[in-house]
Amino acid sequence: MQDASPNTQIPLLGSARFQSPLLNQRDVFVEDSSRVLLASTLDELQDPPATFELAGPRRAIFFNPAEIACGIVTCGGLCPGLNDVIRSVVMTLSYGYGVKRIYGFRYGYAGLAASQGIEPLLLTPEMVRDIHDDGGTLLGSSRGPQEPADMVLRLEQLGVKVLFAVGGDGTLRGALALTQELKRRNLEISVIGIPKTIDNDIEWIERSFGVATAVEEATRALEAAHAEARGAYNGIGLVKLMGRHSGFITAHATLANADVNFCLVPEVPFTLEGFLAALEKRLRSRHHAVIALAEGAGQDLIEGELTTDASGNVKLKDIGLFLKEAIARHFEHKGLEATIKYIDPSYIIRSVPANAVDSEYCLALGQHAVHAGMSGRTGMMVGYWNQHFTHVPIAMATQKRKQIDPQSELWQQVLGATGQPRGM
Repeated sequence: MQDASPNTQIPLLGSARFQSPLLNQRDVFVEDSSRVLLASTLDELQDPPATFELAGPRRAIFFNPAEIACGIVTCGGLCPGLNDVIRSVVMTLSYGYGVKRIYGFRYGYAGLAASQGIEPLLLTPEMVRDIHDDGGTLLGSSRGPQEPADMVLRLEQLGVKVLFAVGGDGTLRGALALTQELKRRNLEISVIGIPKTIDNDIEWIERSFGVATAVEEATRALEAAHAEARGAYNGIGLVKLMGRHSGFITAHATLANADVNFCLVPEVPFTLEGFLAALEKRLRSRHHAVIALAEGAGQDLIEGELTTDASGNVKLKDIGLFLKEAIARHFEHKGLEATIKYIDPSYIIRSVPANAVDSEYCLALGQHAVHAGMSGRTGMMVGYWNQHFTHVPIAMATQKRKQIDPQSELWQQVLGATGQPRGM
């Protein structure tokens, strides 16, 4: 069941007062009354049913495009598709709505803070024309919170009326704090979130951009690990993939590869003894094994104090090297030959250009973010739910982290594909 009566109302800066320029370009528009069900099965359906606003262009908008400036900022780690999103936002603002001033704030929220003195880029269609061919982000990125008042000052200085914040949980929390500061000051500035999380761990968006590319690239690493494992007697290919608290990339790459024998994710605890016993059994029968390991798995197995980064995120201990050494010690103690090949492709995966599936998805996210911002909505992110793009309150999206349910069909498919024990 979904949470009882979730608040899905999107804040509005005011009533729409201008005719949309898109009336000259298209025939189909979205009515404010159009809704998308949160429930996907009859058992989840509430009375009355909980719904999201349907995303899309409105016939009437809140801002006069000829009089405003807009801004975009990218925060957190790199992710395939960031440049695609930037390009989509700039092209839609420029060619769709006729906005003339679009600022790209560099190096995350640090570049948005007036006190930092980092000059923004003035983005044009010509500047962003080919950036989707490259990985990374044209604007750069950073971690760490900034004072909302400091960021509001910069927005006021530049006349920015719509800010697009592209990032994960921390970025969205920052966007919510900024929205609250703007409301406190009674300023008509819209803040729209575009969810970016390569771990796919933000609620109310079925798949974040970059995930399809990451899974595709991860399968290449798993293919290499499989070749290495089969190339040696009792060969073991160990691949560490991204996934701090949610193992979606590891699980989906496991299913896409089909040669993985062990899939280890943060949501499903395991013991070192149980895993090593299962691995030994596999090697004694087949003489090779492939292990797909999420970076956040097995953290409870490693001794040491926890530290945090600039954004307050817990720094993970290196489960990959820990497990590699533990496997080597185990088989040495058993007197069994074993060859371990350890592969960590994380930074390669997150910095590649988006594939075709993600590029198409990024285009739509950028377009819907612009439509929402120009309509005067704020404090929201663009979601994708039940096969529709939606408007999701940021406060709702940041209430909890999306993770794999061990009872879900996804995890049951992983167990069936790998043949690994249900509990280790």
